[in-house]
Amino acid sequence: MLRLTWVQPEDLLGHELHQASQDGRAPSAIASRWRAAGGPEAPLRAGASPTPASPYLRILAKDLLDELADLPSKLAEHEPSSLTKIRTHCPDWPAQPGALSAPVSAPTQARLEAAWLGRAVGCLLGKPVEKLPLQGIRALAQATGNWPLHTWFTARGVPDDLLNTYPWNKRSAPTSLAENIDGMPEDDDLNYPLLNVLLLQRHGRNFTTADVARLWLDELPAGRTFTAERIAYRNLLTGIDPPRTARHRNPFREWIGALIRADVHGWTNPGDPAAAAEQAHRDATLTHTANGVYAAMFTAATIAAAATGTHDVHACLHTGLTVVPPASRLARAVRHAVQLARTTPDFDTVVDELHTTHRAYHWVHAIPNTALIAAALTHADGDFSGSICRAVSGGWDTDSNGATTGSIAGLLAGDPLALPDRWTTPLKNRLATSIADFNGIGFDTLAHLTHRETRRP
Repeated sequence: MLRLTWVQPEDLLGHELHQASQDGRAPSAIASRWRAAGGPEAPLRAGASPTPASPYLRILAKDLLDELADLPSKLAEHEPSSLTKIRTHCPDWPAQPGALSAPVSAPTQARLEAAWLGRAVGCLLGKPVEKLPLQGIRALAQATGNWPLHTWFTARGVPDDLLNTYPWNKRSAPTSLAENIDGMPEDDDLNYPLLNVLLLQRHGRNFTTADVARLWLDELPAGRTFTAERIAYRNLLTGIDPPRTARHRNPFREWIGALIRADVHGWTNPGDPAAAAEQAHRDATLTHTANGVYAAMFTAATIAAAATGTHDVHACLHTGLTVVPPASRLARAVRHAVQLARTTPDFDTVVDELHTTHRAYHWVHAIPNTALIAAALTHADGDFSGSICRAVSGGWDTDSNGATTGSIAGLLAGDPLALPDRWTTPLKNRLATSIADFNGIGFDTLAHLTHRETRRP
């Protein structure tokens, strides 16, 4: 039986109840009605519960999703989604370079290649342990002498009973364990940057959210979307326009999906974090609201600062926070993570406190994952290997966190030759994808295409 993930009403309702409790609504009465009717909890790690709900529960779930959407949020004032209101809440919003400002050089093609490679390496490192709990990641790495994490995961030497307790991600292990890597396999963390290169090629910097939607319908297979992106895609097909696509029956609208689409917006706006954040906002609001949007804007602005090659990672992260409403949950989480990483020598201790602090959030939510990315980069002082290994060893959405951390750290490294061979050689300068005509493309070619967009007016 086909059990399509991330769209079943009975599962969406469980996730929306969690979202409502986190964004300042009062869902207890609706939750009681759902439980009284026999409604299930949201799946903890899977995209769909194993058993379909009854027709009655499905109808009830849809009705309750709409009722939840109408509940007022006490956090709405401090966590707006419109760009105008976001800017109003950000007293340190970065100034755009003026006519009298010193010109900022575009990042070299080599720097962009290092960023693309870094994104791929970090993603690939995290793929086999995606969805595993923190204790499982630690146990698997320790079993092969790879703790603290410093190289690829391997199944060689891992006891069978441990693998039975903590099985590798079944879709990723055949292509992402050390003994299996043969080029960079397809992943949504690389598909979305490819789409955004196409977006800029076709529409330029002044693209609209509707342009993003049309590009997805033209070039992105529906089966390659997940969580908020799958819901927004479905909403588009039912005739719903952006930005309502992000809100309608979409409990994943503050998850990590918009963050993983932000890199190209930062790479192509070196020294202009405001422009990078604004591009990321137009992209993100197709699928996300509030903290889900802020995570993308934070990442884009951080990368725009790093793309100049003139700032250390700490200054870049500080710049990223200037485009996030300071009273928002995401801003508070990032500030806490950075301070914790600065003052705690042992990174496992940092991770344990982050997991305790954010235990109420789903493992794909933007808030804990953005906090972990910031902590990993801070604790490793931007070092490439140290950053990606810390990000992946911290759990949650391991491949996405590794990808974004690797992108930033690779950009700061400045050259593919600055990245250790053990990371880059297995990729064989080859990326698999189902996006447009990019399948099999090299990271050097991607750097050339991206570099061309940084120079386009």
